[in-house]
Amino acid sequence: MRRSFTVALERYGYRVRAAADGLTGLELFRDGDGNGDGNGHADGAGDVDGDGHAPGDGCFDLLILDVMLPGLDGIGLCRRVRETSLVPILMMSARGDGLDIVAGLEAGADDYVVKPVDTYVLVARIRSLLRRATYAPPAAGAGRDAAQVGPTASGGDLLVFGDLTLDTGGLEVFVSGSPVALTPTELKLLLEFAAHPGVVLERHTLLRNVWDYGWDGDSRVVDLCVQRLRRKLGRDRIETVRGFGYKLRR
Repeated sequence: MRRSFTVALERYGYRVRAAADGLTGLELFRDGDGNGDGNGHADGAGDVDGDGHAPGDGCFDLLILDVMLPGLDGIGLCRRVRETSLVPILMMSARGDGLDIVAGLEAGADDYVVKPVDTYVLVARIRSLLRRATYAPPAAGAGRDAAQVGPTASGGDLLVFGDLTLDTGGLEVFVSGSPVALTPTELKLLLEFAAHPGVVLERHTLLRNVWDYGWDGDSRVVDLCVQRLRRKLGRDRIETVRGFGYKLRR
């Protein structure tokens, strides 16, 4: 399966570097110099480079991690990567293993697929993650219900919700004046909330607008991404409306 995935992704135009275990994958990611032989096939630790440079970190655009990697498993590898990087991460898990899925998302993965997975589904998830990583700022004027709104040098708005400040043009987030690092998925989710402050957004709406799911997706990715945002922004900033969804408090 590892060889078929590598070949399939290369046919779609992606450059793939791979490692057979988690520790090698971590070293490959940290090295990030493109000096490998380019022919490795992995049990699930793969680095996808779609356009020759990463939007955030090193030379990789996206990581694909198998939960069952030997040595350092995919969840542990995800945590190690998240210590220093916001690069998009797609987790692969065995079918029906909900604990692995939740653990991977809690570790900082942006999305997941279950094995076996069709190539077109894998490529669709990759494209979605890469779109989030190159997300264009919303037009000025979005989120006019914020407590304060002002133009920024980056061409967007400065939205203030209590101690939370969001520069929609520069895509920067501050809590009590201190910068907060968000992954592309976390940032896009926050921007979606900020565009509709005080409005309850249902999970399927967030799956469509943030994760680009054109089909019914797993709402756990929403719930766990909201949990990660709360850890970074404060537990009370995003409110749960039971039976409906979530809203950003003004």
